[in-house]
Amino acid sequence: MQANQYKHWAVALENKDRRPAYLMIADMIAADIDKGTLQARDKLPPLRELASLLNLDYTTVARAYKEARGRGLIDSHPGTGSFIKGRTNVFSLRGGSNIEMTMNLPPEPRTPSLLDKIGLGFSSLVDNRDIYTLFRYQDFGGTEADKQAGLKLLSPFISRANAEQILVCPGIHSALVALLSLLVTEGSGVCVQSLVYPGLKAIAAQLDIKLYSIDSDSDGPIIRFMEDLCKTENISVIYLNPTLQNPTTHTFSRARRESIADLALRYSIPIIEDDAYAVLPENPVSPIANLAPELTYYITGLAKYFGAGVRTAYLYVPSKLHAQRTAGALRALSVMSSPITNALATRWIMDGSLDQMALEIRTESRGRQALAQKHLKKHKYFAHPDGFHLWIQLPKSIELNPSVVAAHLRSQNVSVVSSAAFCTDNNPVPALRMCLGGSLSRWECEESLLLVADILEHPSHLTGVVCKPKQSN
Repeated sequence: MQANQYKHWAVALENKDRRPAYLMIADMIAADIDKGTLQARDKLPPLRELASLLNLDYTTVARAYKEARGRGLIDSHPGTGSFIKGRTNVFSLRGGSNIEMTMNLPPEPRTPSLLDKIGLGFSSLVDNRDIYTLFRYQDFGGTEADKQAGLKLLSPFISRANAEQILVCPGIHSALVALLSLLVTEGSGVCVQSLVYPGLKAIAAQLDIKLYSIDSDSDGPIIRFMEDLCKTENISVIYLNPTLQNPTTHTFSRARRESIADLALRYSIPIIEDDAYAVLPENPVSPIANLAPELTYYITGLAKYFGAGVRTAYLYVPSKLHAQRTAGALRALSVMSSPITNALATRWIMDGSLDQMALEIRTESRGRQALAQKHLKKHKYFAHPDGFHLWIQLPKSIELNPSVVAAHLRSQNVSVVSSAAFCTDNNPVPALRMCLGGSLSRWECEESLLLVADILEHPSHLTGVVCKPKQSN
């Protein structure tokens, strides 16, 4: 905010009620965050500058910033100043969610043989069976044929998988709602990484579940932080996205997965292993479900292999008894997965369409990753060669608000999301997730990459945004 943008603070303080000025300043910071006037990583004026602007003494403003830090609104570092942290753990969902839910979509291959095979799946619904069976209620968890298809999908990943422990669900998201409803007890919370799938944040907000954030490195969550949390807090569940993690693109190492499984077993804490991208890597790492099978709920689905409209997912639970309990929670929340969508998914898994689609997406993703490497080679970003998103770091030399950059790029039809959408620790890093897939052609993808490269190289090109070089200490 510029100096004149604090005039309403000065006016409010001139007409102040009986509250102390330092509390009013903290309240006004909170109000401006709620209105969007202040956003995560915005820099506040230095203490003496704000004191002069508001005609207050230095001590009062220092106390106001301390109050704001105590409320989790700002973060201060000697030599760099005070920055807005925002309220990334608190969401109002009434009248529509304000949580960023821009999807990370796979590329859409146009290979004629693949499109013909997928089309045959649709025609088979009518040609080869009584269509009215698909219009009726079914037991939750899918038919035996659907479970066998799920077994075929999961068998390369889950050791000694069996159909009795598989539930066919209406998408990963609905499975997460059911699992958190079932597993999280009153007064407890969920251990998550500091950057997490925005849908998980939305579910936690709707269910009034607290998320406990831990830092990670490229191998996965840092175990000592996770163990400290398990010792000091009431943790009901550990939620993990271990393959091509959204948004960082990292895949947990085998050693880190073993450490997580060991910790979960020692503290008897269930794990939700959201493996939405499991099929994409050519050389996948064995799931945590194989290391702690008695505690792990493993989920994958077809949304990242066909598209967000294919809302069929497969949940593998620790035992037959767990399957019965989980089916009850899922049934209460969603009645059943669509028999029509399930039938399509079953056909595409059993006839090899899924295998071909995964191969085509992997090939196309590698081509687009090569374009990213070509155009963003001067900049820091993370990627996986078989994945279709990037995690782009904004330049440290320039103060840029990721939300402003994301909004600008989206206005240019570039599919990017600010780090604030994924943040669970109220301290979003200056970064963006960029999707390379969706309906874009490879040429359009390259055009999007060029726009991103231009902003990274010339931040002043951002319309209406003043970019300031960071002050050196």
